[in-house]
Amino acid sequence: MNADAFFTLADRLNARLTGAEVLFCGMSSEVSDFVRLNRNRIRQAGHVHSAALALTLIEGTRQVEGSCDLSGEPSHDLTRAQQLLSSLRGRLRHVPADPYLDYCREPDESWRRCGDRAPDPAEAIGSLVQAAAGMDLVGIWASGDIGEGVASSVGHRHWHESASFNLDWSCHLEADKAVKGAYSGFQWNPEVMRQRVEAMRDGIGLMARPARTIEPGRYRAYLAPSALNELMDLLSWGGFDLKSHRTSQTPLLRMARGERAFAPGVGIHEEHERGLVAGFTPEGFRIPPRVTLVEGGGFSGCLVDARAGKEYGEVVNAASGSPSSLGLDNGTLETGNVLGLLDTGLWIGNLWYCNWSDPNDCRVTGMTRFGTYWVERGEIVSPVRVMRFDDSLYHLLGDRLEGLTRERELILSAQTYEGRSTDSALLPGILVSGIDLTL
Repeated sequence: MNADAFFTLADRLNARLTGAEVLFCGMSSEVSDFVRLNRNRIRQAGHVHSAALALTLIEGTRQVEGSCDLSGEPSHDLTRAQQLLSSLRGRLRHVPADPYLDYCREPDESWRRCGDRAPDPAEAIGSLVQAAAGMDLVGIWASGDIGEGVASSVGHRHWHESASFNLDWSCHLEADKAVKGAYSGFQWNPEVMRQRVEAMRDGIGLMARPARTIEPGRYRAYLAPSALNELMDLLSWGGFDLKSHRTSQTPLLRMARGERAFAPGVGIHEEHERGLVAGFTPEGFRIPPRVTLVEGGGFSGCLVDARAGKEYGEVVNAASGSPSSLGLDNGTLETGNVLGLLDTGLWIGNLWYCNWSDPNDCRVTGMTRFGTYWVERGEIVSPVRVMRFDDSLYHLLGDRLEGLTRERELILSAQTYEGRSTDSALLPGILVSGIDLTL
């Protein structure tokens, strides 16, 4: 369903409102291609064309919500939407007042498209299979157009669409020996893909060496962007939303109080200007292109959604309290020089099973994963057996942080639970003087 069809449907629903009713219509749609690969062969391919309508009916201080799938056939979709509206109207009289109900009361319009078109999956996967010949490549490809819209009886007309691709893959040697990679973005470049495949081929060669067992302790380390992404994902659980800060449940509480800090070169932002996420909320509020969360290593601001804004009297600047376009400022280290700067220690490609071990100290525990190597005198010597780490982000991004890479990697979420996710992160790698391994 395109923008015109969505706005036409919303107008017809608005015409059926009575009295003081206010209606907000939300649209999420996608036209996506999915390809699953195993042993460097296509095992499953599919095409998804879906659209879902969400309605919020408001009267005074009461509201009810509901949703339905759409077929793309106008008359059928109008009938389903009208039935949903009628059902919501029947429920509205039975719900209590909502003290945190809030929506934009000023008419507003916006339209944006990011990315010209998604790459042809047959061509992209064909070049991938050819480049990875002889490797046990496992992964999933997702590409296509994603559309989001908001229309209301107040006069909102917002539409956002993007064309992107995401290739999430790993190459296996044997047992738990594997290397993992990803390639995603708006513009497909076969040469970039080939370079990454060759890097994974080199990684498989390194994984074939006898694995090294190291003792628990503190080790000098480099964390690649994909490893840092796992830490940032965890920090997003309550790290930046206003309600967690106001109720003193955020893992960054000591930073917010001025008691702890990250290194002065650390800046964390919500970067909606990258274009993958819509620049508006379901309640019709515009989202600023950039929200500064951490600046100069210190706490700067929170993400404020409509309900939290109403509860605490703050201006809305996000659709939710969790970052959807998180960006960490880059530094000055050249990625090609990282091994030499590391000298002796760990090169960590991925982390997994991360969770808080002590959120009051912003302390995280988890496991090393694919592509973790022991480095001596600037040269990779051997893979390292899986280890558990337990350390505070106040150290890894604070007093033990030696530098961030100049290059940043765009990492798109591979989640597809309710459709293709539009979440992303733009992250550098980090060099730290020590990370604590516990077992």
